[in-house]
Amino acid sequence: MAISAGTLPRRMFSKVLVANRGEIAIRVMRTLEELGVGTVAVYSEPDRDAPHARRADEAYLLGPGPAAESYLKVDKILQVVKESGAEAVHPGYGFLAENAAFARSCEEAGVTWIGPPADAIDAMGSKTRARELMKAAGVPIVPGTTDPVETVEDARRIIGESIGYPVAIKAAGGGGGKGFRVAESEDKLEDAFEGAAREGEKFFSDATVYIERYLPDPRHVEVQVLADAHGNVVHLFERDCSVQRRHQKLIEESPAPAVDPDLRERIGKIGTDAAKAVGYRSAGTIEGLLADGEYFFLEMNTRVQVEHCVTEMVTGVDIVREQIRVAAGEELSFTQDDVVIRGHAIECRINAEDASKRFAPAPGQITTYREPSGPGVRVDSGAAAGYAVLPLYDPMIAKLIVWDTDREASTRRMLRALSEFDIGGLRTLLPFHTALMATEQWANGETCRDLVEDGDWLSQLSYPKPEPPSEDGPDEPKVERDYAVEVSGRRFDVKVIGEAFGGGGNGATAGRRPPRRSERRGPGGGGPDEITSPLQGNMWKVRVKKGDAVEEGQLLCIIEAMKMENEITAHKAGTVAELPIEEGKPINAGDPIATITSAPAE
Repeated sequence: MAISAGTLPRRMFSKVLVANRGEIAIRVMRTLEELGVGTVAVYSEPDRDAPHARRADEAYLLGPGPAAESYLKVDKILQVVKESGAEAVHPGYGFLAENAAFARSCEEAGVTWIGPPADAIDAMGSKTRARELMKAAGVPIVPGTTDPVETVEDARRIIGESIGYPVAIKAAGGGGGKGFRVAESEDKLEDAFEGAAREGEKFFSDATVYIERYLPDPRHVEVQVLADAHGNVVHLFERDCSVQRRHQKLIEESPAPAVDPDLRERIGKIGTDAAKAVGYRSAGTIEGLLADGEYFFLEMNTRVQVEHCVTEMVTGVDIVREQIRVAAGEELSFTQDDVVIRGHAIECRINAEDASKRFAPAPGQITTYREPSGPGVRVDSGAAAGYAVLPLYDPMIAKLIVWDTDREASTRRMLRALSEFDIGGLRTLLPFHTALMATEQWANGETCRDLVEDGDWLSQLSYPKPEPPSEDGPDEPKVERDYAVEVSGRRFDVKVIGEAFGGGGNGATAGRRPPRRSERRGPGGGGPDEITSPLQGNMWKVRVKKGDAVEEGQLLCIIEAMKMENEITAHKAGTVAELPIEEGKPINAGDPIATITSAPAE
């Protein structure tokens, strides 16, 4: 039974701008619509026909420029706020959600920020500062440094004196698996240190790193908190997010299978104590690690999280609605005593990734799309048939959430819902989730880390090769199709009658026919000496030169795609005879990366 939101706040906003895209933008809009609040969307050029832009009452282009940076244009977003008459901004998650400077800019412009105070974002945004605050507040932290570590030599000395291997090297401003590297031993330290610093600089403009003891197989358990401006702080119990790849979450559930009532109460208190320590307001999450009965503070996410849905399913609390109410000056609509856990919820992230290729990004256009339904099933999605999943953004297509009376029943319901989910035209994690949910490890409530890191097990989840299309298709019929047009930067819908192909979704080009089979260039190809790119992206780093001798498994280059770094290694020992790649240049699936010959190059 859902907790009642009570009456609407005395001062509710008339219009809110959602400074995000995809499923979280739509999820926020749904709650705004229920509150009777007008919605304003912003979008990049490739997102012109994206579902979040179509759904909003008003939608505005964020202007020309690199699409990946469009949603970071603070000045343009504030210009749209003024032009649209929006009274508040909801940042969702990602992009500007944990950007204290953006929060302050909104406040200075007289616009309400639907999120925590900028000072709290600052305090918890730096992982080293957060560790200091939590330690002072009596919250247990993972053993390690609370000060930044400047050099590899300093790191080597600190580890030898007080921590010991294995260690985690973390970017001070990191999160979402970015800026996180593990050094199992001293010979791995330099690569881990440099990798974490590089990602910190790239994703968070901060190359500062710190060190923690690495716990080899901990459970990742976090607690959802809500706080208002009237001194009320509550927790909504815990979630388990232990199933991860590259330290990024794949499956979440609530309640956590390894948490008993006593530990649940202790974790909840850690969450509320942490929120009080920084004068928190709004929704937030205290993330932690659970190992051998000990619970350690990891970090605080000062925003609504991807996995907030499982908490909503077991508590009946609309977390986004509480965020909006708090921003409007209201007290939380319930107390801690009102919150109880009912049943069990599981969330699977349906990403455009190929698990059989170690979760390589798999962008492309969705040809068919049908969501599951039925009792206890929820889908949060920003996709539709014709929608193009772009390599510019996060690979998540949708979140599939189910609820049932207990974990076993919830698992059966998830397997049923996964079998109903149809996403055609590209590879997704649907086969991975289906396979993992059927394992004994999942049934036993294990972290499943052995499966996620097992290349042989993952390779069994490959998609069948598609049937080759005919050389020439039939003449295309004339059909009616909806398009978006922009007038002075504002989006409007129009109807165009024309050929069936072209314009089905964001990123498609109207009026073009599909390429003939002979014109297409797919991935693969090349002989036994040639390595080709398994994905589309940007060549981030090249670690070898033409003429270099390499060993099997040696790192050749790093391709960035969908906010992830993908390492390409040598498939055999030999000499790099050809290397037609350059740092900073785009690369397509199937493009040659290197030719490695067994004999020395001349």
